[in-house]
Amino acid sequence: MEITLNEHEVRVLGSLIEKELTTPEYYPLTLNSLTNACNQKSNRDPVMTLSEEDVVRSLEKLRFKQLALLSADGGRVPKYRHLLAEKFGFMPAEQAILCELLVRGPQTVGELRTRGERMHPFGSLEAVEEVLEELIRREKPLITLLPRQPGRKEGRYAQLFSGMPDCSVQEHTEARPEAARVRVMAENERIVKLEEEVVLLRGEVAALQQQMAEFKAQFE
Repeated sequence: MEITLNEHEVRVLGSLIEKELTTPEYYPLTLNSLTNACNQKSNRDPVMTLSEEDVVRSLEKLRFKQLALLSADGGRVPKYRHLLAEKFGFMPAEQAILCELLVRGPQTVGELRTRGERMHPFGSLEAVEEVLEELIRREKPLITLLPRQPGRKEGRYAQLFSGMPDCSVQEHTEARPEAARVRVMAENERIVKLEEEVVLLRGEVAALQQQMAEFKAQFE
């Protein structure tokens, strides 16, 4: 693709698509609604904390790239919408798949079907695969199938709006430790710090005792 988006633009564009498909009654979105959508803690990877200024800057860049604009619906509050259907001729199924890849990153066919159901009904894994193939076979592919990672049974698909993903970094990313392990590690660190403080306090007490002994010796 010739268009290359940064991570903030990707999140803004994905959030606009998502809200059009899941809550059309509130679409187009106000700046406040769009910012909240970008910063959701659910259905987002990674979780971000964008300011309204960050979102405005991203909207301006998307407008320049003909991917979003200020809605002409009128009203007292400005509202924003995306232009993917007009620019690429996407059907709802294609928008749902792209949306998932934009807001949650690379995913398998099974993950895309499960997570994409909230935006568009997919009757089977084959239905998702058909959409993926359509997006790959375009003159300028919009998604790609990443090399299968060690230990994984399936390959993951990624969007190309932000360029080709760095597979070498992804393949060597360490698995996140379990919540219980994180708690144990934190507890161990706390104990180590307490032990270090005890050693320091004992040293200070010993020094005070020595000073007291020397002071008493002056009067004997």
